[in-house]
Amino acid sequence: MTAQNSATRLSPIAVQGRAGSRGNSGTALAALGVVAFSLTFPATAWGLESFGPWSLVSLRSVLAALIAGGFLLAGRVPLPAREHWAGLAVVAGGVVIGFPLLTTLALRTSTTSHAAVVVGLLPLTTAALAALRTGVRPPRRFWAAAVAGAVVVLGFTLAQSGGAVSGGDGFLFAALLVCAAGYTEGGRLARRLPGWQVIGWALVLCLPLSAAGSALGLAYEPVHLTGHGLAGLVWAAAGSTFLGLYVWYRGMAEIGPARASQLQLAQPLLTLVWSVALLGERLSPAAPLAACAVLVCIAVTQRVN
Repeated sequence: MTAQNSATRLSPIAVQGRAGSRGNSGTALAALGVVAFSLTFPATAWGLESFGPWSLVSLRSVLAALIAGGFLLAGRVPLPAREHWAGLAVVAGGVVIGFPLLTTLALRTSTTSHAAVVVGLLPLTTAALAALRTGVRPPRRFWAAAVAGAVVVLGFTLAQSGGAVSGGDGFLFAALLVCAAGYTEGGRLARRLPGWQVIGWALVLCLPLSAAGSALGLAYEPVHLTGHGLAGLVWAAAGSTFLGLYVWYRGMAEIGPARASQLQLAQPLLTLVWSVALLGERLSPAAPLAACAVLVCIAVTQRVN
């Protein structure tokens, strides 16, 4: 199989070769990434207690880049080949800069439960972009389950926010698009590079911009250090940005972007649980019903051949 074929042949729904153990490990890794991502919005809300949005996003990227750079240096990892840098730039723009910045700006006025609508629509958007990027065409039953899951999550998160359209929705939907692009390109690159190197090099690529953004943000935005604020910053950098994306891309490389993305249907519901436990937000009694419906949709997408 050529390098080009490894990026375009995803059989069936991107489970190749040793479908048993490899598929199971890929699903577990992608699911671990979803758990890490589910804490991102609560961590960001905590971080905003201490930092302005520009400072928080820039510092988060700087800290994550330092962690990633340390691992790359320790492993004496060579620079990626020239043909990978364009893809790494897409990953950097989508998941290192675009999504964190846009969602942080949105969370200034939106609750975490309302912002979770982005994650609810992300699996469907990622699957659609992956199909366009790789040429994969999942069967109709896959799309039906994906759309059903997205509708359930969207309806649930809108109900949690009272059905109102917040002023941050423009940021949220823009974040949805750039993140889906970053996930799709990162999943493609993770078939050629280890997942931790994909996100590691994307973070390092952004380091000059992130360092400049940190200096400017800290100079112009007020800082009020609190335990919650520092914990939120550390988790957003080490947990969500580095560890979460590492296991996510590694899992996506094994089971494919379309199938892995459907695991994220559970992410908004996990985020709502963390929002109750960490932020004191009130959870609707409809949550268990929504969770069951979403899990059914996930099971269908995982079994499509």
